[in-house]
Amino acid sequence: MFVANQGLGKTMIAQNIAHAAVQAGHSVLFTTAAQMLLDLGSQESARGLDQRLRHYCTRTGLLVIDEIGYLSYDNRNADLLFHVVSRRYEKRSVVLTSNLTFSDWPTVFPNAACTTALIDRLVHHSEIITIEGKSYRAREAEEAKPARRKARS
Repeated sequence: MFVANQGLGKTMIAQNIAHAAVQAGHSVLFTTAAQMLLDLGSQESARGLDQRLRHYCTRTGLLVIDEIGYLSYDNRNADLLFHVVSRRYEKRSVVLTSNLTFSDWPTVFPNAACTTALIDRLVHHSEIITIEGKSYRAREAEEAKPARRKARS
């Protein structure tokens, strides 16, 4: 799990891990939390939901879930994320990126009873890497200001 403010390279690191896993012969699925939960939440039948859960839970060796914490989710989405993590727990690998520490997850999943159980499963066998610093994009924009001013003159 990679935890950092935006612009510090969490997604790039997760993509590099996914790329290395593919090169090592593993199957990988890279998705954002929003894409995955929208996909799962749009299933209208129990059978359809079960098929999509299998897609995320058993058909791939490594699942990378990017951007947990950028959007708020309702209880159903929290439950769906819990199902994915729970089904993969101790069976298959997951890489997560988030801009929030676990103590802030209740702001993303308000009133979700499963949030504590979800976090418990995630941290059990995890390496949690916190990245600190100034946003790469903010630094790049700051460094480009003199050139933009000069171009306007």
